[in-house]
Amino acid sequence: MIDPELLNYDFDEEKNGFAAPQAAVDSPALSSKEAMGRALLALGSMGIVLQVTVGIFLGSWLGILLSYGLLAAGAILIFLGRFQGTHPGIKHDGTMFRDIQNRGVLGWMLGMAITAFYVVLYFYDDLQNSWDMPPLLERPTKMLNPLAQLLSKGDANRWFLYGFLYTVAVCVFGFRMLLKYRHNKYQRFRTLSVMFFQFGFAFLLPNLLKAFHQPEFYFTYFWPLKYEYLFPNRIDTLKSSGAIGTFMVFWGLLATFVLTPILTWRFGKRWYCSWVCGCGGLAETLGDPWRQQSSNGQRSWKIEHWTIHTILILITVLTVGLWFDLGSWTASYKKSYGFFVGAIFSGVIGVGFYPLLGSRVWCRFGCPMAAILGILQRTWSKFRITTNGDQCMSCGNCSTYCEMGIDVRGYAEKGLNIVRASCVGCGICAAVCPRGVLGLENGMSPSDRFDGAQSPLLALTESIAASTVIPERKTMFPGTCEPGNCQCKEEAPES
Repeated sequence: MIDPELLNYDFDEEKNGFAAPQAAVDSPALSSKEAMGRALLALGSMGIVLQVTVGIFLGSWLGILLSYGLLAAGAILIFLGRFQGTHPGIKHDGTMFRDIQNRGVLGWMLGMAITAFYVVLYFYDDLQNSWDMPPLLERPTKMLNPLAQLLSKGDANRWFLYGFLYTVAVCVFGFRMLLKYRHNKYQRFRTLSVMFFQFGFAFLLPNLLKAFHQPEFYFTYFWPLKYEYLFPNRIDTLKSSGAIGTFMVFWGLLATFVLTPILTWRFGKRWYCSWVCGCGGLAETLGDPWRQQSSNGQRSWKIEHWTIHTILILITVLTVGLWFDLGSWTASYKKSYGFFVGAIFSGVIGVGFYPLLGSRVWCRFGCPMAAILGILQRTWSKFRITTNGDQCMSCGNCSTYCEMGIDVRGYAEKGLNIVRASCVGCGICAAVCPRGVLGLENGMSPSDRFDGAQSPLLALTESIAASTVIPERKTMFPGTCEPGNCQCKEEAPES
């Protein structure tokens, strides 16, 4: 049954001067759960302020409960109030009208706040020594001392604080994803997967290793994303720590050179970028409200090809230079890479710019791990997104909410498989499609995905050549032309 209010909706563009229609109101009244959630958020924020300013309950379990505990509970109640009791399905009402989600004043303020946090986090010592910055993170880290002592047998530091906040964000906003996309089994699976790997392997296990006087190690990060894991000095340090350290070296080599190509051949790059990786986990949970901010423009598409593969080349050269001891330049090269790529790009820009450039800025434009996985996915993976062009109505939801900036609609209109190096297989395009046009599939072999897929080397060379050409937007109607483009073709958009 169609809502009578929707049937009676009238918007005369000529009478209103082609102005934008009035924004729809999400809900006329605040639910009791949302009201309670907002109250808990206010109390939790007050708890943090009191501990940071006057030290009340600082460094106690009660302090953690009255701050982060209340904040997490409040957010969960708000999410329950917004999604529980509604019909399962697409939930993007009002997204394009919210100031905070569309580079409005609130969006810019949030982006600057997150960016400022990352600047302070990464350059804390330098800012204190060179700029006389007050110890902003001293009390926030002390707040978590009970938890740090329980897990790692030591006091918390700023990296423990960061790992804690990161994990809480993935788990709390992961709960939101489970509610929002509860109609989609694949979204539930991958959300639970990133929550599990972030909590268990990126937060809990590294701290437990420290408690047993073992090297801190992240089993879900591999070279070249965790680039120091293949540096000679890091390997020597791990090997000297005993059997567990030697196993860590073995695991790093196995995961990088054996498991990565095998799993990518079977599942595409989604096995890592959307199921395991902490960077992708934060983007898919905390970053979900801003996925529509990812640019689908041709200029972004061209920049993406150059930047991500350039960074892959840079880290490869650095790793080779360190192993062959090619000169003193490697020390300054290593420091520069760590500063510009490891800190500024992946951290400050990669997360701080969520509200401005979308949730996958680092994954799309910078991550060297994503570059390797993309090459493997494009050339010899069995994964593809199939389309049913006869059912596509060109609504554009798939392209709008593709955080990697892929023009999914351009493929769907023609019924072509989507096999793109940048695709992380998040499946949101399929989840938001109102007609079920798109399907994430693992075929029998890589050879039937597109013309030329039978030869991985040919597919690779053609992809490299295509990266210098900006693809034209094709129309789904034969014999028609889009404005400014009267040479419409029938082949697929460039990959």
